[in-house]
Amino acid sequence: MPAITLRYYAAARAAANGLDEEVIETESPASALRVSARRHGEPMRRVQVVCSFLQDGRALRPEAADAPVAGPVTIDVLPPFAGG
Repeated sequence: MPAITLRYYAAARAAANGLDEEVIETESPASALRVSARRHGEPMRRVQVVCSFLQDGRALRPEAADAPVAGPVTIDVLPPFAGG
């Protein structure tokens, strides 16, 4: 199975108990996010519903999240940001 690295920012990092990132071996970005939500519980589930996601630096659209990946990828978990 490919390794999917989830990188957490801001509230997502807090929901992941301070982890900057974690590697999950699974077939798709959506599957990796589900594993993350199970591992980190309700705080992560609440954060994920408002997040944007990047796959290797490009916007990850919800309709593409279940597509299997062929090799290692990085998913950035980006909560809404404020400021300027």
